[in-house]
Amino acid sequence: MIVGTAGHVDHGKTALIRQLTGIDTDRLKEEKARGLTIEPGFAYPEVAEGVELGFVDVPGHVRFLHHMVAGSAGVDTVLLVVAADDGVMPQTVEHLQILSLLGLDRGLVALTKVDRVDAARRRQVREEITALLTDTPLAEAPLHEVSSTSGEGVDALRERLWAMAAMQRDTAVRGHFRFVVDRVFTKRGAGVVVTGTALAGQVNEGDTLRLALGGHKARVRGLRRQHHESDRAHQGDRVALNLAGADIDRDLIRRGDWLVAEALDAPPLRRLDVALRLLDSAPGVKHWTPVQVHLGVGRYSGRLSLLEGQQLAPGESMLGQLVLEEPVHACLGDRCVIRDPAAGITLGGATVLEGDPPRRGQRRPERLAWLAALARCADSTPLDLAPALEAGLRLQPAGIDLDALARNANLEPAALVDAVAALGGVTLPSRGQLRAFSAEAIAALEARLLDSVAANHEREPSMLGTERGRLTRQAAPQLPETTGRQLIERLVATGKLVAHGPFVAQPGHHASLSEADEALWQRLAPRIVAARFQPPRVRDLAASESLDEGRIREALNACDRVGTGRKLAIHILEFFDKVGYTRRIGDERVIRNAEMWR
Repeated sequence: MIVGTAGHVDHGKTALIRQLTGIDTDRLKEEKARGLTIEPGFAYPEVAEGVELGFVDVPGHVRFLHHMVAGSAGVDTVLLVVAADDGVMPQTVEHLQILSLLGLDRGLVALTKVDRVDAARRRQVREEITALLTDTPLAEAPLHEVSSTSGEGVDALRERLWAMAAMQRDTAVRGHFRFVVDRVFTKRGAGVVVTGTALAGQVNEGDTLRLALGGHKARVRGLRRQHHESDRAHQGDRVALNLAGADIDRDLIRRGDWLVAEALDAPPLRRLDVALRLLDSAPGVKHWTPVQVHLGVGRYSGRLSLLEGQQLAPGESMLGQLVLEEPVHACLGDRCVIRDPAAGITLGGATVLEGDPPRRGQRRPERLAWLAALARCADSTPLDLAPALEAGLRLQPAGIDLDALARNANLEPAALVDAVAALGGVTLPSRGQLRAFSAEAIAALEARLLDSVAANHEREPSMLGTERGRLTRQAAPQLPETTGRQLIERLVATGKLVAHGPFVAQPGHHASLSEADEALWQRLAPRIVAARFQPPRVRDLAASESLDEGRIREALNACDRVGTGRKLAIHILEFFDKVGYTRRIGDERVIRNAEMWR
């Protein structure tokens, strides 16, 4: 269980952790000199066999708020600290708001420095805290009165925390490994070391990881989890990774970078579709407002695009898009905090729904419905993609790209196949890709393919059929060609179409001349026969018929396809073969062997 502190500066967060664990989380000289936490600190006390507990001590000063947000990554239990002499202060409120925006809803409260006040003041501050927590996820959080100086109440708080850690069940490990870097340094004899929080998946000693934004690869030479040597770490752990690789050096990695499993092929993102929520205390924001975004342990500048209106009022929610100045790594369900860079205040938060959204049609009803379904998925614990799959099958006639959805959700595409089947959908594999359709969408697409084949037969009766790629482009241009071919093969397998090499046709279709081509051929054939071994050129035939040369070629090609002119040509070609001569005839193609006509 990872416990993160929160609260105003100088309310005793670091001193309380030192009393609880015997560990001083302030490691920097400047922190010790100023008595002020600047960077998040960590403590891992010994609890009991099989029980793991860690503390993240975050800065309370407003100038280091971004470090506070960074330290909250991976925290699952909150220890809200309020000093009895000061009571609820501005950073108490803002920290609580940020924790709520990050989805942290489990914790307890420590009322510190109680040795400095009388009973009446204690009661007054308890009432302030109760009022503050009303209508928040921590409304029922237990409150402990403690003093880090006298030790009052510390044992009781420790017993509760240790008991909570013993009851904590391991979070089910899901997805590929994702790790956000909050510190990077070099160690003599080891090389590059990064520390951070494993937010998904599992990593083993010897695994190869990839920098999500740079693509550089690194091998995990060794690792420590919860401050102990280990050969593996998984989701929820605080981890130190010793990295090795030709591409890896100290200057390549920075705070806020992501290390991910080699199999997670997630591209860098500059646009994120998100579900926005503005704080009640924040001012309203307009479309294209400049914002500062805290995601993982990084902070990024960008603009806020509103997708359902031109303005968002305090306390309201809306679908939106974050347009960032530099690329980031993110997956479905990641939480971020949005701040006003000019005023220095927290505006609200956002949940990542989808990266790299389409540039067009962002506000179309079906697109907004898809994002709303993703928002329902992001709110589920554990992550449940059924709402998105159900909406996608209903809203997307071109099908759901399961590879893209799985990459967004940090899952394997194959994991979604059973879920699609449970919803009555159909999954089409094609060249390593998966696309899901509703049964109704499959039926509609197949009907369009059959209609296109029938129309082609009527328009081009001399053709043996329609080439598969062309048929897909005609009937379903929105589909990848490989998916269209899968649908065509389904129709061939059920006998609704027949295959002739690269072509498909209706059962019983035979190539024949159209009435116009047949009439033209009847006029041309006598002239070709009369010319014997000196067949007329296309331009001469066109002149005699007062037609364009292209029309003559089109008719002769049709005759070629159905075999109408073959017997006539055999005698001419046999003569050419005997004298070793080639000549362009009819459709002007060079033919060397009369046997091909037989």
